[in-house]
Amino acid sequence: MNINNVHSVYLIGIGGIGMSALARWFKQNNYTVGGYDKTSSDLTKSLEAEGMWIHYADAVNEIPDTFKEKDSVLIIYTPAIPADHAELNFFRDNQYQLYKRSQVLGFLTKELKTIGIAGTHGKTTTSSMTAHIMFESGMPCSAFLGGITQNYGTNILIGNHTNGEGWVVAEADEYDRSFLQLSPDIAVINNMDPDHLDIYSDVQSFYDSFNEYLKKLKPNGIVIRRVDVDVQIPAHASVSVTFGESIEADYRIHNVVTENGGVTFSIDNDFVRWNNIRIEMPGMHNVMNATAAFLAAYYAGVNIDSVKNSLRSFGGVKRRFEYIYKTPQLVYVDDYAHHPTELEALLKAVRTVFPGKKVATVFQPHLFTRTRDFMKEFAQSLSLTDELLLMDIYPARELPIEGITSAVLLDMIPSTNKRVVSKEKLLSELEKMNFDVVVTAGAGDIDRFIQPIKLLCEQRYGKGN
Repeated sequence: MNINNVHSVYLIGIGGIGMSALARWFKQNNYTVGGYDKTSSDLTKSLEAEGMWIHYADAVNEIPDTFKEKDSVLIIYTPAIPADHAELNFFRDNQYQLYKRSQVLGFLTKELKTIGIAGTHGKTTTSSMTAHIMFESGMPCSAFLGGITQNYGTNILIGNHTNGEGWVVAEADEYDRSFLQLSPDIAVINNMDPDHLDIYSDVQSFYDSFNEYLKKLKPNGIVIRRVDVDVQIPAHASVSVTFGESIEADYRIHNVVTENGGVTFSIDNDFVRWNNIRIEMPGMHNVMNATAAFLAAYYAGVNIDSVKNSLRSFGGVKRRFEYIYKTPQLVYVDDYAHHPTELEALLKAVRTVFPGKKVATVFQPHLFTRTRDFMKEFAQSLSLTDELLLMDIYPARELPIEGITSAVLLDMIPSTNKRVVSKEKLLSELEKMNFDVVVTAGAGDIDRFIQPIKLLCEQRYGKGN
């Protein structure tokens, strides 16, 4: 990649959470930035407000000339863009400097010490926690995140890396094997539940990709993994440690207490014990995320007191157990959960924080292939709610698969208070229901219903906390 002569950057799929982080990095480094996305969103509106040019029609003739100057423009695209996309094929056919998002991220992080956060679940929360710890400790840190942090209101942090000092925190995404573009100094693996089987030929190929990722570890690098993650530790790693509740873990989690919507816990190994670690987020999955972030920052050289104080002040990430509305009578929680393991963790956390309350869940399945591959697991996870409104499958980049529908999934869910609901009837159905807690979950366009559902809550009980 030759970036020396680049003056402008055009991103195809600029409204994606990972793409928008790159867009912001280039904008803050004084490049002219623009791009295409399929639909307008709060995120694209924010990018436009920050001075980026965006359009929503796949039309080459609408692209300004500044993004067609072949010798000075960098084109970045996401694998989610369909193969017949006119703009993508225009740049490809005319041999522009064209790279995937993961390739550009690998290039930008190559010369700096990098903490790569991998795992099927929890990448965004763990990465955001780690970046917050580094930032609060005063250590130079940049971060490319897969969500909008509540502490900073953005999905990117840009530190002062004078003389190449400091760290980069990056999500090591297994989708499309993107994490193979990174070369981490510290490689974290939170979990390895099979996913993206539309990309991987089989489950073993999915597992193998994590071993390939660890081979990208820099010499004398550090591996931090949950104790049940079975991977091959490369010979050139200088440190390899595990964490978890098991006695077999190198760093063991103890004394987990849920109170006031958050969790307090301890971590120990054979030589030291760290007590009163507090996060203001519920759920054992977030304890695991916090432990991974704790150890990543510890091995990066952050003082333990700074780590603990920073975790306590971490405000979370939008769409990760995010309180949209909260009164004594009614609570609304929104979450990005789109895999059955994530759904189970979300609904168990809701039950822990709100014991005895009636919970209604609105879930939008994401991808026909994921719904097909994990139909039984989705059915089991969704049985944890008292009442379920199941939306149609969000196709994203896929075409429908015969026999794979929300109605088929609904029939497999072992509960009675359940029904499929269209987007058009979602709000009217919710309006008829009685519940103490309402949860929305999914990675499609369900987020467009957050504000309307919040309004319904306000109409019942007034403004929330």
